[in-house]
Amino acid sequence: MVAVSIEEPAAQRSKAGAEKSKLKGFFSLLAAGIVGSALTVFTIPYTGLYQDQYAKVEQRIDDLSNKIETNNTSAITAQTTTANVSNNSSKSIADMVETSSKAIVGIVNLQKQTNQFSPSSQDDVQSGSGSGVIFKKDDKYAYIVTNNHVIEGANSLEISLYNGDKAEGKLIGADALTDLAVVRIDAKHASDTINFGNSSTLRPGDQVWAIGNPLGLDFSRSVTQGIVSAVDRSITVNTSAGDWQFNVIQTDAAINPGNSGGALINAAGQVIGINSLKISENGVEGLGFAIPSNDLIPIVNEIIDKGKVERPYIGVGLASLEEVPRMYLEDLPNSVTKGVMITNIDPNSTAAKAGLKVQDVIVSVNGTKLEGSSDLRKYLYTKVKIGDKIKLEVYHDGKPKTVELTLASNANTN
Repeated sequence: MVAVSIEEPAAQRSKAGAEKSKLKGFFSLLAAGIVGSALTVFTIPYTGLYQDQYAKVEQRIDDLSNKIETNNTSAITAQTTTANVSNNSSKSIADMVETSSKAIVGIVNLQKQTNQFSPSSQDDVQSGSGSGVIFKKDDKYAYIVTNNHVIEGANSLEISLYNGDKAEGKLIGADALTDLAVVRIDAKHASDTINFGNSSTLRPGDQVWAIGNPLGLDFSRSVTQGIVSAVDRSITVNTSAGDWQFNVIQTDAAINPGNSGGALINAAGQVIGINSLKISENGVEGLGFAIPSNDLIPIVNEIIDKGKVERPYIGVGLASLEEVPRMYLEDLPNSVTKGVMITNIDPNSTAAKAGLKVQDVIVSVNGTKLEGSSDLRKYLYTKVKIGDKIKLEVYHDGKPKTVELTLASNANTN
């Protein structure tokens, strides 16, 4: 499968009122003092001679009081404006989520199952469900990105749209190693798309929202909020194509079964990750992982263009040496504890042509030592390219030898 609200605390408003009262009280005392002094000074014979001066003092006091009231009113207005901004921000988040949700779909994986009442016939039954994101649309089709494990093994796909409509989904291609797949539907069914954001700008603490269909379509387009807990996490996952090291975004936004393939979005309403994994153990909470948008975009584009991801291919099945029972390693020197065993070979592959055999143990490629099968895959898919020649250090029947071969393309294997 894989919030900070801004509001004006009441205490601040009370404090502002208290400060206003204090200021009014202070200036009332000051005014009383001035008036009292004026009365003291001016309560002398010939009071009429000073009537103009007394009036001027009163006018100055009135002006000063008015100025105080005006300044306090401005402060209260500014605080009220801040509160209004907070309300608008909350509203904009809700608007952003509502808009983004229109591009989130439910995906039902339908597989053939023998009809128990008619053993000679088979029916399409729901094998599982997940989520997907409509990210592209043209005149004919709308394109949905999801996880490979959501659609894997499906005989057909049923897509559930925001407006309640259902459409048949056609698988364009999938890549088990990166757990990504692209499905298309008729464009008429898709009213909205959502853009990808730049996942490289993420920092721990950034707010994010996960949108998907946890526990099935009954809870479709559920929204959970959290933060980016970490970026550039590296975790090893066992996929149907073998072990692979994923680069992921870690988040504490709740991700549950059915959220797979859904969107992890930022405050701008952009997809910055596809929710894919979570750690589900007793006592563990808030450990969800998403494939970063910058990593998935090239994969998705290649799937649309070619129907698959093209990678170097040698044509062997692999098992890490530590996973192999010792009974199959009797001829291997005790000093050899790391490497990969060949478990099967494509008879038309370059590996077969180079003379590699089942149970041969590969310990290095181009001089780079191998700990296990994921190391060999990582080297082939990141360090070399199709058409390159490589040297493998191999133990055959317990004896070391060097094998050279040219890397072919997996595009020619189907």
